[in-house]
Amino acid sequence: MNHLMVNADLSQRCVVDSNTEAWQPSPSALLHRRVLERNGAELARATSIVRYDAGAKFHSHEHTLGEEILVLDGTLSDEFGDYGPGTYLKNPSGSSHSPFSDDGCTLFLKLRHLSPDDKERVVVDTRQSPWLQGMVDGLMVMPLSECGTSHTAMVRWAPGTYFNPHRHYGGEEIYVVEGVFSDEHGRYAQGSWIRSPHLSHHKPFSVEGCLILVKTGHLLE
Repeated sequence: MNHLMVNADLSQRCVVDSNTEAWQPSPSALLHRRVLERNGAELARATSIVRYDAGAKFHSHEHTLGEEILVLDGTLSDEFGDYGPGTYLKNPSGSSHSPFSDDGCTLFLKLRHLSPDDKERVVVDTRQSPWLQGMVDGLMVMPLSECGTSHTAMVRWAPGTYFNPHRHYGGEEIYVVEGVFSDEHGRYAQGSWIRSPHLSHHKPFSVEGCLILVKTGHLLE
């Protein structure tokens, strides 16, 4: 496999069970990653599951085209604060920090995909923030970030919730945090990552109930 190009064609639908991906080394011996998509060398547009071992530290670095993080377990820290399980963090293009983890953590991480016009730093503790009623019964939404056509949110599906068939303008990306998400194409358990391209469509539902991180409108190029 060419590790510089992994699921890099944004016009193609892609499904990856991150739990089955091998951990790959990083420039730090205490950082490991499961690559879901990647387009480039070390400084690349990429989506990954990243594991910090206890005591892992990363040098200060600037975010060209930003980064989005969801802390899956443990605590991530930097010079601005500590971010526990369920924390969503957006560092905009041009920002910089020195992340570390004293006790270790696991992250869902997206690099170099934000608009240069998106200048807002966002930190949300999704385990404490309020939910809004979704478009159908059983669906609760927590908006996290938006810029132009791009929107990021947490969505909670009660068991037995069915959504309307719809088309994705600008595409859709989902990471299943808990439970099982489904549509007519398949079932996606915890750890699944699904990328649906611009103008794709589906009819999603959840029999068991689930919690997902959803990003839409960012796959127009």
